[in-house]
Amino acid sequence: MGDNPMLKFVVREQSYPDKRSAAERAHDFGEIYGRYAVPKAENQAARCSQCGVPYCSVHCPLQNHIPDWLRLTAEGRLREAYEMSNLTSTMPEICGRICPQDRLCEGNCVIEFSGHGAVTIGSVEKFITDTAWEEGWVEPVRPGTPTGQSVGIIGAGPAGLTVAEYLRVAGHEVHVYDRHDRAGGLLTYGIPNFKLEKDVIMRRVDRLKAADIHFHQGFDVGRDATLDELRGKHDALLIATGVYRARDVKMPGVGAKGVVKALDYLIASNKAGFGDVVADHEDGSLLATGKNVVVIGGGDTAMDCVRTAMRQGAKSVKCVYRRDRENMPGSQREVANAEEEGVEFVWLAAPVAFESTGSDPVVTGIRATKMRLGQPDASGRRAPEPDASSEFSLEADLVIQALGFDPEELPVLFGAEDLAVTRWGTLRIDHKTMMTSLDGVFGAGDIVRGASLVVWAIRDGRDVTEHMQRYLKAKAAAVREAAE
Repeated sequence: MGDNPMLKFVVREQSYPDKRSAAERAHDFGEIYGRYAVPKAENQAARCSQCGVPYCSVHCPLQNHIPDWLRLTAEGRLREAYEMSNLTSTMPEICGRICPQDRLCEGNCVIEFSGHGAVTIGSVEKFITDTAWEEGWVEPVRPGTPTGQSVGIIGAGPAGLTVAEYLRVAGHEVHVYDRHDRAGGLLTYGIPNFKLEKDVIMRRVDRLKAADIHFHQGFDVGRDATLDELRGKHDALLIATGVYRARDVKMPGVGAKGVVKALDYLIASNKAGFGDVVADHEDGSLLATGKNVVVIGGGDTAMDCVRTAMRQGAKSVKCVYRRDRENMPGSQREVANAEEEGVEFVWLAAPVAFESTGSDPVVTGIRATKMRLGQPDASGRRAPEPDASSEFSLEADLVIQALGFDPEELPVLFGAEDLAVTRWGTLRIDHKTMMTSLDGVFGAGDIVRGASLVVWAIRDGRDVTEHMQRYLKAKAAAVREAAE
């Protein structure tokens, strides 16, 4: 290997940043992973094989230049590594924290296939940009020459924030409308601090505000303005609301007190983390302290709920999922972290009823049936089937439903009957232009593709920016032509 700084995977073992002990981290909401020291980051980056076909980049929705910034890190050229990572992503340190690398870049690392353990791509990505913030390398957003055009963005999540940044750099006046009192969407209110501390998000938001991007918080489209009214104010609009309507289960006892939705539970916890007074914590309705908690679901939201409940001091926490561990949609790393922290998983089980007591029913448990895996379904995973005569009960004072999210009825919500949606309720767009059925109104992120990953929302934001730019340039040209 000579003086080649790379290809060290044969002599250096895979090593992630130190993880705080379960006994320590289960009692606070701080991030569980530490951070590389500079030599360790360089050593781990040097394990990259610089393969001819970088499957890590191929399987990254952003097609990040991963081998390039790994090499620059290994060579000690951290500022250049940051600049390279920043070329394709508006939030590299956030993706480094919350992307499911085991399913994306690291899961497709060539040296992982060879049995040497993947390069710790996410941890290096996080290290690079955190260092850039500390060293002052993250530059302000520099607005371009004013175009005289105005853009409205509905939704301050990752897709909306990405578009806001790019269009401000292009010189447009940008207004962001969001229902919450803080920007960030699910980054802020859906993901717990132990995965993504909120100052990491807020410094990104503050950077956008410093560039005179106008944020309208607590703004409900349909209540504070109709979609048509916003269209009249702006030359183009983007709808990037995400999907917030929780999927419900239909079974006896579903209306009992103590049966709650995952997002309501997580939003309350994250608001408390900001120091807000949260009424649902004051009355205990969305607080797990001292309770037997059962979470229903097997995705990353379910993992966020069980791990939050442990930190709130639950008496016990169980996760009920209808498939087995190998067929669950959530990150295996998150499952392992939850198990270390004391969560019990009840695999191959599905609830059939909520048990309750009292004239104003209060949940006391769930009744569930055991499942077995049959033939693969349309998704390729083996479909769960009830195992007859196998019902059992689990005690519960708080049941959290984490069964996924669907779109809200935007045409009704926005007062825009002409806004076309698919049979799933997602926005119908022309995929060649990313424009909805309404002229000048575009769509991106989960409201178009359904509940997905943050990295895909950033990718959609990057893509829709190009289409909006073309539309705005054509509109400006038409105005000039009409004036001549």
